[in-house]
Amino acid sequence: MPVSPTLITASTESHMQSHQHSQPLRRQIAEWKQQGDVIAFVPTMGNLHAGHLSLVELAQRQADNVRVVVSIFVNPMQFGENEDFDTYPRTLEEDVDKLEQMNVDMLYIPDTGEIYPEGLDAATRVQPPPVLADVLEGEFRPGFFTGVATVVARLFNTVQPDIACFGEKDYQQLLVIRRMAADLAMPVRILCAPITREADGLAMSSRNRYLDTAQRRQAARLSHCLQQLVAAIRQGAGRERALENAIKSLEKDGFSVDYVVIRRQSDLREPQAGDLRLVALAAVWLGKTRLIDNIVFEINRL
Repeated sequence: MPVSPTLITASTESHMQSHQHSQPLRRQIAEWKQQGDVIAFVPTMGNLHAGHLSLVELAQRQADNVRVVVSIFVNPMQFGENEDFDTYPRTLEEDVDKLEQMNVDMLYIPDTGEIYPEGLDAATRVQPPPVLADVLEGEFRPGFFTGVATVVARLFNTVQPDIACFGEKDYQQLLVIRRMAADLAMPVRILCAPITREADGLAMSSRNRYLDTAQRRQAARLSHCLQQLVAAIRQGAGRERALENAIKSLEKDGFSVDYVVIRRQSDLREPQAGDLRLVALAAVWLGKTRLIDNIVFEINRL
């Protein structure tokens, strides 16, 4: 059962403010800006793990006078019909404790009515360019990046940050948000933190908790396979053969593969001769759990 934001308040010993509505939040942010403070923003869907907390640390390092704002909102617009919106892990009490320990300045915990006051179907939507948003994740999760871009635009307009921090695990999402901010002339600098991994290499994700014990051990094979793929490309292996071997290896290990690809870092297009800054991306299923991962890398030649 999700914990209602109305039941959560920051402890009396904490300096972290907590707001469910935009008006008091914006009043406080305006006061901070008037004092010359820098506003750094970390949008999340909660169920916070070390990867999220690394984004908070990144935000805190940006200036001596930085104020860090974190949002927690499970965005229904980015979930498809048969996806896990209802079962997505919601751990608000634990999240609040972690953010208080990190000395976060403000937590924004809006509900759906706050973000979409006219209702989900009537909301104005931000449509990213199809060349970036309708491939890879966008192909397998139609409308996903419209949901992401719409909610991030709404959050940016509410919080009005100088800086916003995102994780590199959701690599395509990072590119979509950078493109949206640039195209809409949003005065916010987008920063990214590298993927935070478990000891066995598995990229940290809120959805990892869906895995049973055997699947959790098996899941680490995804990052190992990507490492082998990148090593093969760096050693001069043909891209098609290397990708074919990676897919076969994952299927042999019990994964159902949506995609494994090598793309350009800058725009996720197919690499051409002379493209040396690349990214290996994969999306797979392990039982009913969908996992994504990537490795950013460079080569001397293609």
